Amino acid sequence: MPGREAEMHPVLKAFVCGSISGTCSTLLFQPLDLLKTRLQTLQPAVNGSGRAGMVTLLFRVVRTESILGLWKGVSPSFARCIPGVGIYFSTLYVMKQKFLVDRSPTALESVFLGAAARAVSGICMLPVTVVKTRYESGRFGYGSVYGALKSIYQTEGPRGMFSGLTATLLRDAPFSGIYLMFYTQTKNLTPQDHLDPVLMPLLNFGCGIFAGILASLATQPADVIKTHMQLSPQKYHRTSQAIAFIYKDFGLVGFFRGGVPRVLRRTLMAAMAWTVYEQMMEKMGLKS
Repeated sequence: MPGREAEMHPVLKAFVCGSISGTCSTLLFQPLDLLKTRLQTLQPAVNGSGRAGMVTLLFRVVRTESILGLWKGVSPSFARCIPGVGIYFSTLYVMKQKFLVDRSPTALESVFLGAAARAVSGICMLPVTVVKTRYESGRFGYGSVYGALKSIYQTEGPRGMFSGLTATLLRDAPFSGIYLMFYTQTKNLTPQDHLDPVLMPLLNFGCGIFAGILASLATQPADVIKTHMQLSPQKYHRTSQAIAFIYKDFGLVGFFRGGVPRVLRRTLMAAMAWTVYEQMMEKMGLKS
């Protein structure tokens, strides 16, 4: 095993570390993603059901779909996150090796690196992201990820496979850029040289939580727009149409629907992914 690890290319090591970290965080926090999608797509109603909170919706899903219903969409989430997080971290590793020589990135460089790496990953995995969003909405009866991809391509063409691309990039690229900036700058402010190595994962997780909250709040409107466009691509051909609909039906607050579960999920997922990634990279003898 050590010999095989030594032969592995550093970029492949970064991909493997990222994929494993993405697997752990996806499995744990999938219920929050499902609740976020359901909250964003609840229709306003006279009886007030459109204003159901996260806890109310949680019990509703468990009551009508069983406890396992909270993990609906976990298959496409795995199909997206395992390679997607791997692509993100390996792309980030390559760019750091190319543009940064044994130094930490500045705040502006962190924004660029995080946004560029996420854009590459997001474009590659967007068809699976569309499937994941539809699975979680509970409105589609797809039997498998492959079957869903085939059905979307046959009925909606390439446009359906990449619906919500602009909104996804407007959400994911800024999120990753802002996240990486706050994460690296917060870590630089901490006295790591005098810290017990056992506490390093806790420090990384704490920095990740702080960065995740700020990045999630800043990109929440784009996430709501993305969800609507991927669920109804035949209705919204442009991002501006989705924005107009959300504002007309829900007002400004509509752009922050599902914000609580998303902030919780994105923050915890990113913090865990970075913590696991950095620990694994360190064990492989690579600088993350």
